[in-house]
Amino acid sequence: MNIKNIKSEFPIFKQKINGKNLIYLDSANSSQKPKTVINEISSFYETEFSNVGRSVHTLAVKATNRFEETRDIVKSYINAKHREEIIFTKGATEAINLVAHSFGEKFIQSGDEIILTELEHHSNYVPWHYLREKKGAVIKFASVDVNGEINIDEFKKLITNKTKIIAFTHISNVTGTIMPVKKITDLAKSKNIPVLIDGTQGAQHLSLDVQDLDCDFYAFSCHKMYGPNGLGILYAKKKWVEELPPYQGGGGMISEVKKDNITYADSPTKFEAGTMQTAEVVAFAKSINFLKELGIKNIENHESEVLEYGIEQLRKNNSVKIIGNPKERASIISFTMKGIHPHDIATILDDDGVAIRAGHHCCQILHDKLGIPASARASIGLYNNKEDIDVLCEAINKCKKVFEV
Repeated sequence: MNIKNIKSEFPIFKQKINGKNLIYLDSANSSQKPKTVINEISSFYETEFSNVGRSVHTLAVKATNRFEETRDIVKSYINAKHREEIIFTKGATEAINLVAHSFGEKFIQSGDEIILTELEHHSNYVPWHYLREKKGAVIKFASVDVNGEINIDEFKKLITNKTKIIAFTHISNVTGTIMPVKKITDLAKSKNIPVLIDGTQGAQHLSLDVQDLDCDFYAFSCHKMYGPNGLGILYAKKKWVEELPPYQGGGGMISEVKKDNITYADSPTKFEAGTMQTAEVVAFAKSINFLKELGIKNIENHESEVLEYGIEQLRKNNSVKIIGNPKERASIISFTMKGIHPHDIATILDDDGVAIRAGHHCCQILHDKLGIPASARASIGLYNNKEDIDVLCEAINKCKKVFEV
């Protein structure tokens, strides 16, 4: 992959930060956008915009067709079996809330159990916590070891006849751990337990085949896939989109409304209430095409090479402690520095044009387990290279000098 050419497709890299070239290592937070996506949003608003699924005039029909074409593109990209299994949401957070609410309303009773892991982002914990508060559900957490990995045998022991759903991340947003997805889904299927995968950190880094994964639900955010903000995808097996009740009520998600009865639309429309983010959906097709043209396997190989180099270089610094050491890892290096708060690390790095994240990364349970309040996180995107890692390491050395550690 020619990273120089790839980076030229992203207008934001033309600017300087504090007089330095921008070294963007915060893609796990949100990725930058290529010109093809930015231009598509602008072009759509200038020449094609209309609300979808409502009117019959030319613009409305054209916009609706573009909207539904993207649904087919997403279906193909993740290898879903039916287009009805692709639901547009505001993000992965809303996608998980949709499942927790609709599945919980119908299938969760007091004392029923939900299994999560200690690696989960708050977005894959808080919605289930609501069920605990509202319906008396019990949440169990699969523990992680010092490497940031779960033990599948210990995971098995958490499952009982009261287990109603298992929800876990595809890739940890703190340790970069690639979870043993197939082992967990196979285990769940042997017990007839549905599985939700939070793919927020997975969809942009790994090739996806939801039929092969055999998960019941897969949620991801488009803004982390070099696509627009405010848009997410929920894949839900046809069985579930037919069985689950709607999440929100309003225009678009109904078939017929009477004073004494309401009939809901078929899926996916029954889960897409109100005015949809049409321009963002249309532009997301460009994001997927961008990834497909580069080749997801090429992206995986490139990012893996940069990741390994980054870990190797940071381990040479005796002031840096890398969080976790999983056997299977992707895109993320979280770390602490002796005597320096992560927010101070991020502030000093920014002086050199290096953008990282600092904090608990919406993952307080894991940070509590590790006994630290926060960490610094460098996350790799397809536009990063080894030279970016070198600049990161130089900036970290500057931190050491500033704090004399």
